[in-house]
Amino acid sequence: MNWGAIDRYAKSLIKEAGQKIKNSFFTEIEISSKSSVNDLVTNIDKEIEQFFITRIRRDFPQHRIMGEEGFGDTIDSLEGIIWFLDPIDGTMNFVHQKRNFAISLGIYKDGVGMLGYVYDVMADDLYVALKDEGAHLNDVRLSDLNDTNIEQAIIGVNATWVAPNRHVEHEPMIELVKTCRGTRSYGSAALELMHVATGRVDAYVSMRLSPWDVAGGIIIAKEVGAVSSTLRGESLGLLRQETFIVANSSIHPILLEKYIHLKK
Repeated sequence: MNWGAIDRYAKSLIKEAGQKIKNSFFTEIEISSKSSVNDLVTNIDKEIEQFFITRIRRDFPQHRIMGEEGFGDTIDSLEGIIWFLDPIDGTMNFVHQKRNFAISLGIYKDGVGMLGYVYDVMADDLYVALKDEGAHLNDVRLSDLNDTNIEQAIIGVNATWVAPNRHVEHEPMIELVKTCRGTRSYGSAALELMHVATGRVDAYVSMRLSPWDVAGGIIIAKEVGAVSSTLRGESLGLLRQETFIVANSSIHPILLEKYIHLKK
């Protein structure tokens, strides 16, 4: 398999899709809801996914595609080559802010992440990783992460985690927020992953993330030494929604052991 050729192809596709998204700002965007009033989708999400799928099926007919908007294949195993695509990760930001959203793409072979991409469209920042060859931002290699500790860490976490909820024990989360240096929430899992990969943030946690949310980003994060897992410390299965944490390897086990506890 010529992964270099696929890498060049994917980059070209992503940049073309990014320009289509920018052009959409001059048109009327149709907004609707999916699972809840806060789970937004637009006609642009759908059009960009269809753009990717049409091209990939034409040029790589043996490959399968899992896309957020449901135009791809039904994926029930990780055999073969699968493209995991989120055409606009952070749709609420796209709708409300016209920034802080990304195209997320991960290409896997038999369950192993080979190529990862996160494209911050409005910043024109393209994060890329090829398995075992490091990660890059706009062709500049990202440095490996330095060790840190909880007291010096910035944690990417939604404010609802410190309120009583049915998913996690909120009291240890309150302790974490009080102990760490600060918290952030950006509204795009793909960009949160890139903040961890660049050391801007030291960990990011979320509930119910889908494979297309993280498949590209975890490849990039791994190349700089970050660790991704479920909140039970297990490897991601990439076939369904899962709990999720990505963190600097020096604090990943501490977060799971001391602060982040799923309710039984």
